[in-house]
Amino acid sequence: MMMGISGFEPTFLVGLEAVRENHGPRLAALGGRRLTGYALVRFVEDGEWFADCPVVLDFEGVRVEICHRKFDELSISWNTVDTTAVITGWQESEFTPTWSSADERLEPFAGRKLREVSLLEWRSSGQDLADGAIAVEFAFDAGRFCIANGLDENSIEVGDPDPDFVRHHWAHEGRPSTLASGSLASQSPRQSPPRGTAGHVAARFLRRCRTYRPGQPPSRKSVT
Repeated sequence: MMMGISGFEPTFLVGLEAVRENHGPRLAALGGRRLTGYALVRFVEDGEWFADCPVVLDFEGVRVEICHRKFDELSISWNTVDTTAVITGWQESEFTPTWSSADERLEPFAGRKLREVSLLEWRSSGQDLADGAIAVEFAFDAGRFCIANGLDENSIEVGDPDPDFVRHHWAHEGRPSTLASGSLASQSPRQSPPRGTAGHVAARFLRRCRTYRPGQPPSRKSVT
């Protein structure tokens, strides 16, 4: 049990091939299901999202649990996290984490049918610590969101991703479709993304990567 979360035993993977080999078919099989629920961890004291903990998405009884850490590690698990159980091990902390189904980014997608799942691979024009990082994107007719690496934590981004992401998605049979893979940079000119969009947060993430120094204390990382 990690971070006091019942059932959470993550296996962190690095790189496109590892994630695709271990989870590709199951992610593809989510297509056609409706997003019937979601849960993330917030602090009772102020309602702030504790982004270190996994994001749980429920597609008609099939739950996928996504968690990022460090610069490029991604864990995807299935139907293991108990979001009804109390999160333990925080008795000495000033914060009290609890599961919540409130999130203004995910709320518009509740009840919507999922069209497809893609893996987004970060490939920047220059060298940076985020190269090769994988985000998981969920596309609906009404829009899309992805669970990305926000520098040693999760980040929920709504809308089109940054052009430096390469999208990899699956054919209807659940096999990787290399014809559908491609850099998003070829689809739109490179420019500064609007504030608050997925591209803006990705760019902010990269700036943090370039200025990060080992040993800097992260915020609210009380339990590991």
